Amino acid sequence: MADPNKGLYDHQYGRFVADRDRAEGYDFQHQTAGNVPPPPVTFAQKLRWWTWDRWKRRKLLREARDRRVQDIVRLRTPPSPQSPQKKI
Repeated sequence: MADPNKGLYDHQYGRFVADRDRAEGYDFQHQTAGNVPPPPVTFAQKLRWWTWDRWKRRKLLREARDRRVQDIVRLRTPPSPQSPQKKI
């Protein structure tokens, strides 16, 4: 049985405190604890139902979406080997 005087994650906190001087970054072999929402797109003006600049807002949303998709694609594709540049 679990010790009632210890919390649910005390063993992980203890391991973290013991290893914090030797830590060199994030442990990538472990998955994240949950879903991380993408950063929201912000606008200069509040959105109103009668807004005239709907096309500008949609353009900004599409650009932000395309940037995030390109970031994801770049993560999945390995970097191509650079060919040596010829000096002229």
